[in-house]
Amino acid sequence: MPVHIRAEAGDVAEVVLLPGDPGRAKRVAKQIDGARCYNENRGLLGYTGSYRGAPVSVQTTGMGAPSAAIAVEELAMLGAKTVIRIGTCGGATPDVAAGDLVIATASCPLDGTTRRYAHGDAYAPAASYSVVSALVSAALLSGARHHVGLIATDDVLYADNSGWTDAWSARGVLAQEMEASAVFTVAALRGLRAGCVLVVANNVGEHDRVADGELQPSIDAMIGVALEAAVTLVA
Repeated sequence: MPVHIRAEAGDVAEVVLLPGDPGRAKRVAKQIDGARCYNENRGLLGYTGSYRGAPVSVQTTGMGAPSAAIAVEELAMLGAKTVIRIGTCGGATPDVAAGDLVIATASCPLDGTTRRYAHGDAYAPAASYSVVSALVSAALLSGARHHVGLIATDDVLYADNSGWTDAWSARGVLAQEMEASAVFTVAALRGLRAGCVLVVANNVGEHDRVADGELQPSIDAMIGVALEAAVTLVA
C-alpha cells in the first residue's frame, strides 16, 4: 500500500482525473456513476466510479508540484495508466480570458520538483499526444472557449510577477499554474500517459481571481471535457 493514498490494487481506474482541491474531487464524484471513496488519508480524497460506462477515478493531489508528484507516483503503483490534471491557472496573455479553458501541450518547468527529477538536466515536460487530442476533441464538442499550447509551472503563487507576463507570453506561454510539469515528468518516468486542462481564474500578477460562483460554470465545463476525454482514453 502506498504511504499517502491508502488504497489497494483494483481500487483505482486506469484513467484518473487530478484536481488539487478535495472539494473539486467531490464535485467530480457527483458526476460519475457509483462513486466510491477509496482514500481520505491526508485529505487526499479519491473516488472511483464510471462515466458513460467507462471506469474513471478522481484523485486529489493537493497544491504544488511536490504533492502532485507524490500522488502520480502512488497512482502508478496502484495501476493507473493515464492521468489528467484539472485545475485553475492564471492567464498570461490578453487573449486568454477568465473562464476560458487551457489545454496544455507541455509545461515550462520553473518548479524545483521537475528539476530534482531531471537531476538538473534541461528537460521539456510534455503532455501525451493521445490525451491532448482527446481533450481538444471533447472541448470542441462541448463548445467551450479554449486555447491549446504551452503553459508554465511555478512554485510560488504570491510572488512579484512584474515582467513575468511579458517575458513568458513572448515565449508562447498561455498560462501559469503549479502542478502540471511534475505530473508530466513523473508520468513519463513511470510509463503513464498524461494531460492537463485548466480554467483561467485570473491574469498572472493579479491576485484577485474571479469569484467562485462566477467561475463554477467554467469549472463544470472543464470537468465535463475531462470526463468525455476519459471515455475515449479507456483502453
